[in-house]
This record gives sequence, structure tokens and C-alpha cells, in this order.
Amino acid sequence: MSSAETRTGARDATLRLTVAQALVRFLSAQYTERDGQRHRLVDACWGIFGHGNVAGLGQALVESGQGDGAPLRFLQGRNEQAMVHAAVGYARQRNRLSAHAVTTSIGPGATNLVTGAALATVNRIPVLLLPGDTFATRPADPVLQQLEVPWAGDVSVNDSLRPVSRYFDRVHRPEALIPAALQAMRVLSDPVETGAVTLALPQDVQAEAYDWPAEFFAERVWRVRRHVPEAAEVAAAAEAVRAARRPLIIAGGGVHHSEAEDALRALADATGIPVASTQAGKGSLRHDHPADVGGVGHTGTAAANELARTADLVIGAGTRYSDFTTASHTLFAEPGVRFLNVNVAAFDAHKMAGQTLVADARAGLEALTGALLGHRVATAYEEEYARAKADWERVVDSAYAAKDEGVRPTQAQVLGALDSVVGDDDVVVNAAGSLPGDLHKLWRARSPRQYHLEYGYSCMGYEIPGSIGVRLAAPEAPVWALVGDGTYLMLPTELVTAVQEGVDINVVLLQNHGYASIGGLSEQTGAERFGTAYRHRAADGGYTGEPLPVDLAANAASLGMDVIRAENLGELRTGLAQARASSRPTCVYVETETGPAAPAAPGPTAWWDVVVAETSGRPAARRAREEYERHASARRRHL
Repeated sequence: MSSAETRTGARDATLRLTVAQALVRFLSAQYTERDGQRHRLVDACWGIFGHGNVAGLGQALVESGQGDGAPLRFLQGRNEQAMVHAAVGYARQRNRLSAHAVTTSIGPGATNLVTGAALATVNRIPVLLLPGDTFATRPADPVLQQLEVPWAGDVSVNDSLRPVSRYFDRVHRPEALIPAALQAMRVLSDPVETGAVTLALPQDVQAEAYDWPAEFFAERVWRVRRHVPEAAEVAAAAEAVRAARRPLIIAGGGVHHSEAEDALRALADATGIPVASTQAGKGSLRHDHPADVGGVGHTGTAAANELARTADLVIGAGTRYSDFTTASHTLFAEPGVRFLNVNVAAFDAHKMAGQTLVADARAGLEALTGALLGHRVATAYEEEYARAKADWERVVDSAYAAKDEGVRPTQAQVLGALDSVVGDDDVVVNAAGSLPGDLHKLWRARSPRQYHLEYGYSCMGYEIPGSIGVRLAAPEAPVWALVGDGTYLMLPTELVTAVQEGVDINVVLLQNHGYASIGGLSEQTGAERFGTAYRHRAADGGYTGEPLPVDLAANAASLGMDVIRAENLGELRTGLAQARASSRPTCVYVETETGPAAPAAPGPTAWWDVVVAETSGRPAARRAREEYERHASARRRHL
């Protein structure tokens, strides 16, 4: 009998398939639907095969076919963590309505998923993890790569995925796949619950055959609900806004996930309330909208942060209030400040002791706009933030400008050069280092999905695989991975994947010879930039010698990328334009000016709490502690 032959019994038809074959067939029939638009829930499966999944999911995927009509497209990765990052980039670009799966072998393949899983869950992005697991039947104990735990026979390395997964199950028996798979789809498609979902699959169970009810493989639609707010909460929220003199909206990632940008713009247009944005929410309004005052918090603009300090009502729309947004609870300084939070998750809506409007962001903002009909902030307030916005635009212009196109560019000037090349549909991807701070303050977002910053987990190495995921989700959009040398050296492997799959991402590779962001933070905290430069050891044992003779551009070329070297700002502009016009994966390499004579990007206008040694024999640390205590004294709990 063939693996997919149908049996008909007295009651229901069944199909005899292995567990892995059944899972692939099940996933190919799952859909989400929101606002009448249907999407494949799991659109592809990334994988690296080993003994723990090659005979199970590997065999099932090849049996399902891999042509254009394949039930589940397969994508070959090089690093398990990177595969999760690519899946996250894809799902975020698709507004969490479609996701990717990731399969690995047991052992190191599975544990390599942990960082990516944490990133997905922290950012509330759906990804399905399918790691192989040790034998359920235990014919040989231990098997290769098995973790032995003397006090628990049922523990494997996959249990390390439990705390970073929104749902976890281990499928010990074939019939257990049915409830596990259904629960997995429920969590992936729920905007409140979503994150990493893990189904650990023992290698023997993957290959075991079972008579599956045919109904298990029927097309199933998971409706992504737009939770509407209660009338009483809408009325109370409107009353709070009407009573406020200096309201400020903070747009978070939930605005994008729920496609609430038009609703937010309508609220700002109707009321004149200014809008600041978190890293995840940037682009909720176009940069040139009169109400857009830029990023807020530690990496925010002076305009937004001054409004935050004097706001008497902060309206959080789809934000989880990270410490960067709140400046470690020092930013919202008005003594009587109150919070009103529009969020689909009650957990987030209650933060900052806020008044809640528990609803889908779009539905909540639309309801609030309707309840505020005829209300508008004072003209003097609008004029105040318009002046602050104009002042900050001049700061951005100054940071982007250069007197001489023939010199090595600063990092801010690199962003200015890119700004002059991109169109409204381009997507800029970044995650960690000093770039997020410069981008949040300086980048002029022109469309809702142009600014793609993973700053919930701030994971170095996300940029390249994340860009591949974005490009797969939006094949019509030019995609730019902004990568410093530190992040590049952590995870460049998926450049090979981009070349193999023909995913024409553009990588802007900045060489600044070390960890620029942490170097600066180290200096501020009294650690004196110790261990943050990529340099040879000097006679005193520190890393203060000559820069390392690495050639990252040659490395990228060796992995199959087209590489454009830019020696100065003028060549950089030309190279960026060439990369955008290319249909091949392209890397634009530039060494940035980091010396003391380089014009500095605007510094932070709000604090971030990173502790400083309470006692030290070094003057730098003592000075840093004094500064720390000065800032920490302004911290408050909002009750």
C-alpha cells in the first residue's frame, strides 16, 4: 500500500501516512483570514537535515514534491538560528498573517534554535519550530547527541525551548500529533498569544505510520479576529483625552501588525495629537506628516522626548513599553501624567498602571476617533511641536550633510546617502549595535513597512537572514540589510542562502573595527572600552594595537555576493544606486570614519539604565557612578 493510500472503513476514510508526512500535508491546508483576505498560515519550511529529521521530515518534504505546486516549499539554510531569523523577517513583513516553519536535527541543531525562538517570542512574531528529538521508544540509550539527565528520563535538549516558546509539545505517539498540531495553529494565528511554537518530534515517531482521519487534512481557516473595544472603555478613554492638555500618542509595533496606520493618521488628523514611535512602531506615520515627531525614548528625537517629559496623558497604541521607550522609567516626568493603552493584549494594556482600551489597534483607534468627534488640542500645542519637529529636521539635515564627497563617511552620512537612493517601497533592516540609535533618530520613514528594526531582542546576526525573510515576503520591495562588522562576523552564513535562492538582498556592510555601540556604553559606565575594539593586542595586554587585517568585502565575495567597495561618500552614493538597480544579491562595503574629528551623530536625549560599579579604584568608574546616581534619582513608578 502506498504511503498516502486512502482506506475506507465503516465510518470515516483514513490515510496511512508517517507522522512527518501527515504533518506536511496538514500544514499545507492551514490558512489565516482577516478582513476577508486569506493567507497561507505556514508558507514554507526552512531546514538543515541530520539524523534526527532526515528520514522523517526530510523524506516527507521530498515526497510532497518541491516544484512550484509543492504543498510546502522547502528552503535550505546554513545556520539554525539564522533560519528562525529569516522566518521572523517573513512573518513580520506579512503582518503576522503568514509564517514559516523551521526543522532541525536533534542536539546542537535543536539548541541553535533557542536564540531565534527567544527573538520571535519577545517580538510576538509567529514561527513554527520542528526540532527532531531522541527516540521515544528508546531502543538505544543514549543515542548520538542525547542529553542524559540522571533524575529525569523524559528530558532532552529540546526542553531548553520551553521558556522561549509560547506553546511547546513533544509528540510521543502518532495520534498525539492531531491535538498538538491544532494547538500549534491556534497559537500561531492568535495576535495575543503568538510567538515561537515548538513541536518536538522524536525521530522514530516521525517515521512511524498511522491511519489518519482524512478530515485532519481538510482545509482549515483560522480567523484572526479584530477584537473590538467595549463601549464603556471607549467612552472613558475619550473622556481622558478630552481632559488632557498635552496628550502624546506612542505608536508601537501593534499598529503595523494590525494594519492600523490609516486609523492612526485619521486620529492625528482629527485631533492634532502628536505621534511619537517606538523602534517597532516607526513608520506608523510618514516622516513628513505634521503630527509625526519621530522616535521616542533613549534612541528618540529631542522633539519627541521633550513632549514625553511634559505630557499629561500618554496614549500607548500597540506598545509594550520597553525600557528604551520609557528611558528606564525616567522619561514621563510630568507629576500628574497618566497612561491610556490601546492594545489587543490585556497584559500590555495594563502596563504603566494605564487606563485600558483592550482591542485590536485598528478597531480601538477607529472607535476612539469616533468618540472624539469635534475635539482638537490647543493651537498653541500644535504650533509648539511643529517648531520642535522643524528644529529636529535641521539636526537630521546636518547629520546627513558632508562638505566633501571625497572623504570617508560617518555612519550618519551613510544613512543620508541611503536615504537619497531609496524609494517609498524599499525596506531597511537592522537589529543591533549603534545603527538602531542613529536610525531611530535620523531615518525618514516613507511607508509603513520601510523601517524594519528587530529591537525587542536586539540580536546581532538578525539582519542578513531577516532581510532574506523580508524579501521572500515582499519580492517587489528592494531590501537593505544594514550590517556592522561585529554583527557580520557573528552570522554571515545566509549570504550563501541568498545567492542559492536568488534572493537579491542588498547588504550595506560598515567596517568600524569593533563593537561601536558597546564601546560607547563601556566608556559611559567606567569600563573604558575594554574588549570592544577589533585590534591586535598591545604590549600592555589590551586590544589597542593596529586594526585586524580582515577583509570582509572579500569574504562576502567568496560567499557568492556581488561586492561594491566604496572608498568615500561619493563612491558610496554611486554604489548604493548600482546595488538597488541590480537583480543579484549585492554587498556595498564601506569603512566609516570613527576618529575624534568625525562629526558625531546626535547623542541620546533620554537615559537608559545600565548599572555602574558601586565602588572602584578607577576615576572613570567613579565618575560614571556619580552620573548614574544622578539619572537614577529621576526614576519613578507610575501608579
